[in-house]
Order: sequence, then structure tokens, then C-alpha cells
Amino acid sequence: MSIAWIDRMAVDVRGPGDASAAIVFIHGLGGSINAWTPLLPALARWRCVRLELPGAGRSHKAYALGEATPHHGHLSAETHADAVLRVCEALGIARAHLVGHSFGTIIAQHVAAKEPQRVTSLALFGALAEPTAAMRENMLARAALARAQGVQGMFEIAEAISQAALSASSRETLPVAVAYVRDSIGAQDPEGFARNCVALGEARAARLELIRCPTLIVNGDEDLIAPLSGARQLASRLGSGPAQARLEVFSRCGHWPTLERPTESQRVLREFLDRVR
Repeated sequence: MSIAWIDRMAVDVRGPGDASAAIVFIHGLGGSINAWTPLLPALARWRCVRLELPGAGRSHKAYALGEATPHHGHLSAETHADAVLRVCEALGIARAHLVGHSFGTIIAQHVAAKEPQRVTSLALFGALAEPTAAMRENMLARAALARAQGVQGMFEIAEAISQAALSASSRETLPVAVAYVRDSIGAQDPEGFARNCVALGEARAARLELIRCPTLIVNGDEDLIAPLSGARQLASRLGSGPAQARLEVFSRCGHWPTLERPTESQRVLREFLDRVR
């Protein structure tokens, strides 16, 4: 394992595989490199690249946040997609399997639509095409709370998300998952989190007709943030174009399948990658 700093983003690189077989992981809002740790035991033979997006985790001083950037530090799904592509370029990754969670699934779709020749496959956990109107309003409210109350506001947001994003079964039987969600979100830099809330609130769907790679979508049946209806619609839209899309549904699972159903998540991802590699 080694941590690289690319455009001031923290990037974890591990595994024996070469660049031609790389998996690039893109976390969601309030996530970090560790959002993907439960999947790593099943991917020992792959080169795994986990980045922390601008504004998140240790990337709270990333280049993309600067006023001197073309977008003047305003984050978006598109600027995050560009950040992912810069990481791939810096590491010599010509083609990659992209694995995303939540907001990371939107970003992964933008990467696959913008540069389809770079993306071998997509695996989307807690998948969204774009936020609902209610979710957009909620993101702007959370951004305002983080900016107004700083660390205290982040604790309040973390508590609310840990209650809403995990299934009832997970909250009762998986205290480590609850603790991770609370800690990951509560430890975020308030301004970086606020900018990412705005980015998610403003995100629009990628041009799905341009995505040509096989896609795996994994959602929980109790996901209140990315409901199954949206996941089914996304799978249908991707499947009607040049890509092939398959939806896996985990029972008694909320918005964090990799934390709530790690064994099942490992299995479906490993089987998918073995088919499309």
C-alpha cells in the first residue's frame, strides 16, 4: 500500500495488478478511502486505486478547490469526473473498471460518458442517475448547516445520515457500520463537505446513451436515498443503449451495501469483474 498525492488529492494504490487491470473507486458524499475497505479482500489480484475526492477526507486542500481553477473552486459532478481522469492519467491507467457509491455513481457515469474508451465496466452501489427535487433541497440545506455551524453542524448531519441511510436491521445488528458512517461524515471538513453538498444538489444525469460498457447496479431494498425505483429505471436506460446493465437487490439493506452486506458485495463484484475483464 502507498498513498500518493495527485493534485493534492489523497490516493491509495495497492495490489499486484498492472495498470491494464485497475479498479478505480469513487466514494460518495461524506465518504473516504475507507468506504471501500470491505471489498478489498475479494480483489487481492487487482490493482486497486481509491481516491478521496476534492473537498472530502484528506483532500480538503485539493487543487480543484482553488479560486485559480477554471471553475473558481466550484465543485460539480463534471469537475469530479475530471479529477478521476487526472488520477488515471497520473498513474498511467489507460482503461479502468470504475466502482462508485452514491454521488460516486453519478461521477462514474459522467466519466464513462465523457471518455468511454477509458472505462471497461461500471459497478454502482446505491446508484443514482441524478438527485430528486427533494434531495436537491436537502443538499442545499445541509451545505448551509455545515457552513453556519462548522464541526457541530457536521455532527448533527452525521447523526441524521446514519439514521436515514442504513436499514433498520443494519442499525440494530451492525454497530460498526453505524459508527463508520457517523465518523466518516462527522470528520469531514465543513467547507469541503458543503461544496460537495452543492455539487450533488446541482448534479445532472450523464448522457447515458454514450456509455458503452457493462454495468452492475447494486442497491438495497430499504435504501431511502437511492430508492429501487430509480435504480431500476437507471438499469433499464443503460440496458436500452450499447451497454449491458444488471441490477442486484440486497434485502434488509439501506444505502451502504458495501458496509451492510460486505460478503454479498464482494461476491457480486468479483463475479462481475471476472466476466468483464
